[in-house]
Amino acid sequence: MRLLITGGAGCLGSNLIEAYLPQGHEILVIDNFATGRREVLPAIPGLTLVEGSIADRALVERVFTRFEPSHVIHSAAAYKDPQDWREDAATNIHGTINVIEAARHAGVVRFINFQTALCYGRPEIVPIPIDHPTRPFTSYGISKTAGEAYLSISDLPWVSLRLANISGPRLAIGPIPTFYKRLKAGQSCFCTDAVRDFLDMSDFLEIMKLVLREDAPSGLFNVSTGEGNTIKDVFDAVAAHLGIAPTEPVPIVPCGPDDVPAVVLDPKHTENVLGWRAKLGFAETIARMLRWYDAHGVSAIHSHLRSARADA
Repeated sequence: MRLLITGGAGCLGSNLIEAYLPQGHEILVIDNFATGRREVLPAIPGLTLVEGSIADRALVERVFTRFEPSHVIHSAAAYKDPQDWREDAATNIHGTINVIEAARHAGVVRFINFQTALCYGRPEIVPIPIDHPTRPFTSYGISKTAGEAYLSISDLPWVSLRLANISGPRLAIGPIPTFYKRLKAGQSCFCTDAVRDFLDMSDFLEIMKLVLREDAPSGLFNVSTGEGNTIKDVFDAVAAHLGIAPTEPVPIVPCGPDDVPAVVLDPKHTENVLGWRAKLGFAETIARMLRWYDAHGVSAIHSHLRSARADA
């Protein structure tokens, strides 16, 4: 397999590299390091790094022509600044189109897209079924949903995975690293009253094995345990792991205007069509993540939420 990964310096991309490079696959990464980390892409045989943005059409075309990938994993996304609509559109819409067109020209046999669960907007049903209407209302969600829509009208053999909150090595977004870093530093925390689903990296890597197969079904798939937990549940798990007993209850505040109270994906369609089912539950998923932070620490934390940035 000649595997091209956009956004390969991020959490998901870097874990995929660690999984597939030792198997002898050739891997090329395109990343501009807006949120990814350069140190996770060492100069080792079989791994090629091209620094740049997928919004650069000429660069994308050159890379595809030179590398001739058989498989593409499209993980690159702009979300760092919720107010930077132009950057979101440039990367998540125009950049996605660039990657799709280059993949078509290269004769790619599998194209895997990573989609945010925010594509559903504020859902009518929770857990959210795969056929729920998409109603994004943030720049990140709107632009990612547009990119997915362009992929759906291409003639590529494609899959778009609508992802739960995946935790694993180098996770640098969301409540788990935020609480871990702040509690260790003796800083105060607060929780929103949101409910989310959390998935372990090992379960994510298992579904990737299935969708990268040339004979795998195409289409849209929710990737989740189907079980929701509150942000307070995450806080309690992190505090207990660190042996911290707060002297006062942690404040719980309503979700901000750019957040969604409950995002829990329904994986039934995925389970029925792909035969995949998450194996790890919430407690072990969080415990694994926290043990990794114990050993390696937490890097810079990013967020797609305007309110989270204001409180940082």
